[in-house]
Amino acid sequence: MKGLTHKIAIPSILEIGKGNIKNVGNLIKKSMIKKVLLFFGEGIYELFGEDIKHSLKDAEIEILDITEISDINFDDIAAKAFEIPVSIDALIAVGGGKVIDAVKYMSFLIKMPFISIPTSTSNDGFSSSGASLLLKGKRVSLPAKTPYGVIADIDVIKGAPEKFIYSGIGDLVSNITALYDWKFEEDNNKAIIDDFAVMISKKAVNSFVRTEFKTIKDDLFLKELVESLTMNGIAMEIAGNSSPASGSEHLISHALDKLLQVPQLHGIQVGIGSYIMANVQKHRVERIRKVFSETGFFEYVSTLNMKKEDFKKSIEIAPSIKPNRYTYIHIEENREAAKKVIDEDSILSKILL
Repeated sequence: MKGLTHKIAIPSILEIGKGNIKNVGNLIKKSMIKKVLLFFGEGIYELFGEDIKHSLKDAEIEILDITEISDINFDDIAAKAFEIPVSIDALIAVGGGKVIDAVKYMSFLIKMPFISIPTSTSNDGFSSSGASLLLKGKRVSLPAKTPYGVIADIDVIKGAPEKFIYSGIGDLVSNITALYDWKFEEDNNKAIIDDFAVMISKKAVNSFVRTEFKTIKDDLFLKELVESLTMNGIAMEIAGNSSPASGSEHLISHALDKLLQVPQLHGIQVGIGSYIMANVQKHRVERIRKVFSETGFFEYVSTLNMKKEDFKKSIEIAPSIKPNRYTYIHIEENREAAKKVIDEDSILSKILL
């Protein structure tokens, strides 16, 4: 209800820098954390497990167990959560989206702090309070817990495949169209925007798109990307929903997930969706085109054999993904305009089949 102040959860530990993976123990020791459970994504322990183990041991932090998470089935994650001993001070998730979503949800169920250590930047999930799990074979978004801590090592992020960096770029740039959709909803008496959440989301994307870089693996560029994606998580926490960072472009991506047997990375689909919808909204198209061109995002997409027809079909079913919202794509003439953009835009004609 308007007029009420917020009580929000934000990370108490926020460490984004070089060499952090070997210093996890010291970074969390200051929070009086003594006993932890470690969870790794598939193949991640082999890369960073020993460094993290030694770091925690040197800081006199006890590791009660180490688990690899490959399955994000809701029932399995819930069962694991209630096996966690109450003597634990925190859960630590190291890896990509799956392990972070799983541990985030476990921490929510048992009301226990968790520390997010992302090894790539494919989206803003490492800092947000929502979790994406499998329920009866289908992806569902569930309320979860904002991380107590976010620790990111720029050298680790830099070493991840470039597709994850491009995905993060697409997910972050989509704030531009998402915020325009949210304002559109308010103008049509379908939503009440939160001014502070808007400010945080705008600052996140604007700070990033104005960052000078030579390559996408520049330290400053990656630091800005991680910090801005973290701010996305905080903007959504303030709003109490995903609107500050998710609009019609995300609905297109979710529709593609339903249509395609093997979807592309979330942020890749969202980025193209954002470019399409910016053209429909007639809002900051040049800025998005410039960022995607200069970072090599468009060039990367051209290697993926993504199809125009798939995007057109996804545009048709996008409104049904969230029928309670009222974004640009919920209006038929805008869906027709979006399909026209796909057919006629010179860049999309080169990168989509």
